[in-house]
Amino acid sequence: MTDLSGLTQLGQATHQPDSPETATLERVPNPHPDTNYVARFTAPEFTSLCPVTGQPDFAHLVIDYVPGDWLVESKSLKLYLTAFRNHGAFHEDCTVSIGRRLVALLQPRYLRIAGYWYPRGGIPIDVFWQTGAPLPDVWLPDTGVQPYRGRG
Repeated sequence: MTDLSGLTQLGQATHQPDSPETATLERVPNPHPDTNYVARFTAPEFTSLCPVTGQPDFAHLVIDYVPGDWLVESKSLKLYLTAFRNHGAFHEDCTVSIGRRLVALLQPRYLRIAGYWYPRGGIPIDVFWQTGAPLPDVWLPDTGVQPYRGRG
């Protein structure tokens, strides 16, 4: 049985963090640290704020990682991602910051994040970041998100 006694959010009443910086990301032991596999999180309704206008920005995020010794605890990830709702940052900053924070916490064998941002000023901005080349023995499926096509 996995020891979850150090977790502060799972199974507890929690409040939404005020910002990504104050959000607590938690990890749990990987039950299969000897096996390379991909864990995927999809956040199809991610929101943040434009740092200039304060208007909301929307994205579909896909996070794939090959865990080492740790997995991200999903409730803490959800709270962390929703903390961006009142956070002003450009698309590139949000996407890369999320990837880097997860890498710092988990030390995965591989991580990639794809941010498919909805148009701002008529231009969609898609942002992709990864830690290195995908591992050769891991099946890494397509993100499944189509680039923005408008009404066409």
